[in-house]
Amino acid sequence: MNIPPVSIAAAKEALRAQFADPVLRRRATMLWGTRGVGKSSIVRQVADEAGVPLVDLRLTTLEPVDLRGAIYADDAQEKTVWFPPEFLPTADEPAGILFLDELTAADQRLQISAYSLILDRKVGRYRLPEGWLVVAAGNAAYHGAISHDMGTALADRMFHFNVQTVIGAFLDYALAHDFAPEVMAYLRVRPDRLDDTQAQLAGDHLVGASPRGWEDVSNVLKAALPEEAKRSFVQGRLGAANAAELFGVLRELQAGADVVALLAAAPGAETRKLLPTTLDGLYGMTYALVAAATEASSMARALEVLGQVPEIQSPAPMPLREAQTLAMELLFQKALERGLETTVLESPAYGRYRASRA
Repeated sequence: MNIPPVSIAAAKEALRAQFADPVLRRRATMLWGTRGVGKSSIVRQVADEAGVPLVDLRLTTLEPVDLRGAIYADDAQEKTVWFPPEFLPTADEPAGILFLDELTAADQRLQISAYSLILDRKVGRYRLPEGWLVVAAGNAAYHGAISHDMGTALADRMFHFNVQTVIGAFLDYALAHDFAPEVMAYLRVRPDRLDDTQAQLAGDHLVGASPRGWEDVSNVLKAALPEEAKRSFVQGRLGAANAAELFGVLRELQAGADVVALLAAAPGAETRKLLPTTLDGLYGMTYALVAAATEASSMARALEVLGQVPEIQSPAPMPLREAQTLAMELLFQKALERGLETTVLESPAYGRYRASRA
């Protein structure tokens, strides 16, 4: 694909800008990307933020007649005419987003009708209202999904975005949606494990890691399940090899830092003894502290703990300043979301951190 890759966040910004421009809105957009990267999520978010309706059509669940509509005999005109389907936008909805998901996997007869909407903004007697943006999404053949080729005539009528998984955007999403800290810490240290589609295809494996899969794993780890049950669910979602590596790191995270004990410890020597000495433990502590800082007292104490990160003594070099900066930024972001920014700004630990940065 001769299209440079973009992050899911960049694709969302592009869609937002396109919808805001009445001229650009008349041209359809195609989102290419592997499973679970978030294509459908950003389309829904853009519609919600713009305050307009979203018509989300999963094309693999439709029959060709569903999109074209039903034919009937009009005795008055002595003609056969088409009734358009009820789910397509009508004139009383002047603006919105029509999302044609799984376009490249749909029945090729159905694609003909979908292409009419994309190329001419109409199908049969139906015409799409002027203010609607058409967004399609699908997989290329190398993504390992069912995919029919797209002709150049159709491709020439669309904007195309090659959406790829980017660890930074995924971790931002994970933080905003309260993922299990262990998942965020693991992927921070092993970003190559976020999506292993190519390895999955090369090994002819049924399941593998994907952004959507890690969201499911987060829910499993947060659930009140026995350890063996968690392991079984994770294996069934990511595959045996990915699950084995994850649980190996989880043992290191659990041994590296007891966040409950850290929050309860006195500043100084008592805290220093509890600080982690491995890279996995360091990032495990970072995301666990962010997750635990839900009100003023825990936020203030988390800032104190992070203030002592440069004091960690480790047998191997670790990015202590980088981890401290990351954690401080994440805490400040969470404070802004929770109305706790005064707690951060009045924290002596945060003041010392800012002075050291300056």
